[in-house]
Amino acid sequence: MPLSSTFAWNNLIQASVAGGDIGHAILVYQQMMSRGVCPDKHTLPRVLTASRLSGDLLFGKQVHGHALKLGLYGDRYVGTALIEMYGWLDSIGAARSLFDKFTCKDSVSWTVLARLYLTENKPQLALDLFGEMVNSGVTIDSVALATVIGACGRVKSLHEGRKLQEIARRCGLESDVLVGNSLLQMYIDCGSIDDARGLFDQMPNRDVISWTTIIHGYVKQGGFNESLKLFQQMNKDGMKPDAILISALLPACARMTACKHGKEIHGHLLRSGMKLNLTVQNAIMDMYMKASCLEYAYKIFKEIDSKDVISWTVMILGYSLHGEGKLALSLFHKMKEDAGIQIDELAYGAVLHACVTACAVEEGKFYFNCIRNRNITHYTLMVSLLAHAGLFDEASAFIEESQIERHVEVLRALLDGCRIHHEVKLGKRIIEQLCELEPLNADNYVLQSNWFAHQEKWDMVDNSKEMMNDMGLKPQKAYSWIEHRNKVHVFGTGDVSHPRSEKIYWQLEQLKERMRKEGLLPDLDFSLHDVDEERECSPMAHSEMLAVSFGLISKQVGTAIRVTKNHRVCVGCHDALKAISKFEQREVIVKDLRRFYHFRDGLCSCCDLQ
Repeated sequence: MPLSSTFAWNNLIQASVAGGDIGHAILVYQQMMSRGVCPDKHTLPRVLTASRLSGDLLFGKQVHGHALKLGLYGDRYVGTALIEMYGWLDSIGAARSLFDKFTCKDSVSWTVLARLYLTENKPQLALDLFGEMVNSGVTIDSVALATVIGACGRVKSLHEGRKLQEIARRCGLESDVLVGNSLLQMYIDCGSIDDARGLFDQMPNRDVISWTTIIHGYVKQGGFNESLKLFQQMNKDGMKPDAILISALLPACARMTACKHGKEIHGHLLRSGMKLNLTVQNAIMDMYMKASCLEYAYKIFKEIDSKDVISWTVMILGYSLHGEGKLALSLFHKMKEDAGIQIDELAYGAVLHACVTACAVEEGKFYFNCIRNRNITHYTLMVSLLAHAGLFDEASAFIEESQIERHVEVLRALLDGCRIHHEVKLGKRIIEQLCELEPLNADNYVLQSNWFAHQEKWDMVDNSKEMMNDMGLKPQKAYSWIEHRNKVHVFGTGDVSHPRSEKIYWQLEQLKERMRKEGLLPDLDFSLHDVDEERECSPMAHSEMLAVSFGLISKQVGTAIRVTKNHRVCVGCHDALKAISKFEQREVIVKDLRRFYHFRDGLCSCCDLQ
């Protein structure tokens, strides 16, 4: 081949860059120059890319000099490559200075600078740059528009986003899949799922990214049922899901009421023959754990050949949340035996949670001291461990020594211990601190009111309620729900709106009478409870009891009853559910804000440390 031809040299450089052999690409360029072959406008952009990827600013400046000597500085490809190189290796200011001097700006050079602004986490400057681009009269392409739409999503400006959609329509790019997907993501980032859905329904061309984006958007905002409907519609339309979409969808099934859907999706994956990568396997495990299907989660875990730290963390935390603290700790011990696993802060957080569940104080202290970069979650778990064990003096000293006394999550962890060990006086001081730190949190005043009621200080109860009313604070109502025959049944405290209410309350009365005869009536201590209306109502009429009673009269004998509650389970309901599991010989699983409770044969998985 003629040595003077740049064609072969350019291809050799490009092949080296594409193959990741950056050093060889630079060596080829140096050989090219030493043999007297003159680089052209196709050579220099490739070499500048090699310079950027190697992080060699000095070499990049040498190539810049070559461009000036060879008269190629004004070429748009060379100029754009120089802007990108300086932006990455020098500064965004240097890139902007070069851009302003550049006379042959096109859509690509504008887009490169905008992306550099995004890399520097300066989305507003990227938006401003796009305004300059529009005013300059440069033709806007789909990549430029998609880039600035991404910037708009970062600043969360719905107004600007709608203006960009109008620009896309005027430029004839609204039907472009890249632009459409970018607009979808932008609307979701701005918190407007309605705008995103309206756009999605009008998109003439959708790919798997379009479906993934809208499904993930609904999952992110809690629209789990709609995300599952979209997945079903996607399959009807003949679009095959990929691993990323499945990972985005599975959190919608990570609930006890949606376990059936999770199993269906898992079955669909197995039937379709899709190769399940580690990310999807971890997501399936997590889904089964959160849906209280521990045996399915463990089966997936055992089948994973090369487990990563996430695989272990999901199982350790999952077992701990279900009250299996000792089992979680044994898994952590096995994890430490794997030399290929690098234990991170999340894994240490999971094992600390397991120590709290198992009340393993000394082991928890040891693992806490192993953490290099501790965050407030680790400190909170350590306080929770000491408080659960009744070591309040040690917990208080730890809080003071760590200077974390003004963190509400730490105080709530200490309050949990007070609730378990009936430390009412310390609990009152903590409640007062919470009211001071979070004066606009209604739950704190509910705690205060319930404490006063326990002490029969009714005038103070009235004062607390008046204070909440004056401040316009409304405590969140307590609700529980249960799934039966593909329908979710929701109950509130003292609810009588359900069509089967008469039978539900009759069942509860029968259970209450049996508890009374066997001396198992529930504890009525609400002194440190944070739900407003439950103190004034019999525990047997609390929302979780109504849901469990509905399960007893509706579901097949012997099947487990799964109930979810949006608040903490009170002591009285906890006692009653233990008795019910013994009387009915059925497992009752209740998930509240903090954990899962498995009631079996009159016992609870929390070992009464709830």
